[in-house]
Amino acid sequence: MAAKGNRKDMNSPAAKIAKSAAKGQTYGEAKQQMDAQAAVPMGASPTGTPQTAVPQGPLPGRLGAFNRPTEAPLEPLTAGASFGPGATPVQAGMPFRPGSMDSAIAELRALYQLYPSDSLGALLESYYRGGI
Repeated sequence: MAAKGNRKDMNSPAAKIAKSAAKGQTYGEAKQQMDAQAAVPMGASPTGTPQTAVPQGPLPGRLGAFNRPTEAPLEPLTAGASFGPGATPVQAGMPFRPGSMDSAIAELRALYQLYPSDSLGALLESYYRGGI
């Protein structure tokens, strides 16, 4: 097989992973899998050990039913947001990221240009007046 430029993971025959196909597939799928692996061979992971995904946040279904009653009936809907009544993001324990408000406002402006509405316009106007 020809060398793959600066791809160290694919130039070393020892670093390549043997082709394999999943069991129990329908007719022809295993051959397609093997052909795809022949076209672009898989190399070993950079660290030499398999990488595992780290779950971000709670797993699905662990927070209860979506339509369950609220656990904070006296908390305003905007609690944790940087506008409206309730705790600010910092007070709610969320880390402050510089520029995060700017990117949110840029997204709101883009949405307003695509889908103008009175409430979205009022929200943007409140930001520019310093109300947010």
